[in-house]
Amino acid sequence: MAKLGGDFMEPLQAIAREKGVSVDTLLESLANALLAAYKRRPDSAEEAEVTIDPESGDIQVWAQELDEEGNVVREWDDTPTDFGRIAAQTAKQVMFQRIRDAERDLKYEEYAGREGDVVTGIVQQADSRYTLLNLGKIEALLPLAEQLPNERYGNGARVKAYIVEVRRTNKGPQIVVSRSHPGLMKKLFELEVPEIASGIVEIKAISREPGIRSKIAVASNDPNVDPVGACVGPRGARVRMVMSELKGERIDIIAYSDEPADFVARALQPAHVREVMLDDDSGTALVLVDYQEQPLAIGKEGLNAKLAARLTGWRIDIRSEEEMAYAEEVAEQEAEALLESAKDEGELPEVSDEASVGENSASETEPASE
Repeated sequence: MAKLGGDFMEPLQAIAREKGVSVDTLLESLANALLAAYKRRPDSAEEAEVTIDPESGDIQVWAQELDEEGNVVREWDDTPTDFGRIAAQTAKQVMFQRIRDAERDLKYEEYAGREGDVVTGIVQQADSRYTLLNLGKIEALLPLAEQLPNERYGNGARVKAYIVEVRRTNKGPQIVVSRSHPGLMKKLFELEVPEIASGIVEIKAISREPGIRSKIAVASNDPNVDPVGACVGPRGARVRMVMSELKGERIDIIAYSDEPADFVARALQPAHVREVMLDDDSGTALVLVDYQEQPLAIGKEGLNAKLAARLTGWRIDIRSEEEMAYAEEVAEQEAEALLESAKDEGELPEVSDEASVGENSASETEPASE
């Protein structure tokens, strides 16, 4: 029988408690490593198992004889005489390696399945490629593509971010977070608006141009609660908190509608829409506005129309009434031109006036049958 001894078991138990790893987990890993060391010996049995007493630290190697069905039919103590020295060396290596593995597993389990949560981190390092956030026991990676345009992160700054992915790697879990994901805005509103957190107000859709402008469609499950007013808050306090966290990103809060045409019209706010015509086959919404409202509906560099299209899921074509009238006039002129061209080329038969008169006269003067 080999022995680890109390001078080893006590610190092992203390480290296990400190690191949040069970002693059984460490002893199991040690037993597996000792079994591998035993089987490297030339006189080892083909089948064996290693047991470790968690109280005394006693180690035994039990050689086994199995029948054809894999059942143990004979077992004997085959612990090598020098196994205590081997066990002590192996135990140290296994313990530290298993503790590192266990710590990584615990960190991964803490964040696995948390995609979609918002975390607050402290900026630890920032360069042109990514920013590292310290979340306490672990770091999160904020890639450049997930950052807000022109946002600068100074060391020590506190930043809220949205978890988009938790990866398991050989060096431990890697958490990828985002400041540009629409989910971040949704979570920020949930934190600021009690009606959203309780389910009275529901966020139906979000479209973002990160750091610049966003649109959010909300609906109320209580007829006595105004969803837009709830999100705006007293004197705009709630929406201002969200905008402040997103570095001044402008947010349009829109009342959702189940009617697609009405929803498209609302999504183009602050522009006033006269009419919306939907083409279900092409998924296009033709929107009519007054001439002076057209620039507002389209927005700077087309941003208002782009955000409205993302929010509603419709391709949006914005036209003024003057444009529509002109397009109809041009279409009529083109149709007349094509008709005249067809006549000139003889593609359409022409009926003479005389033939027409003769036919009509014949029809009118034909005697009634007797």
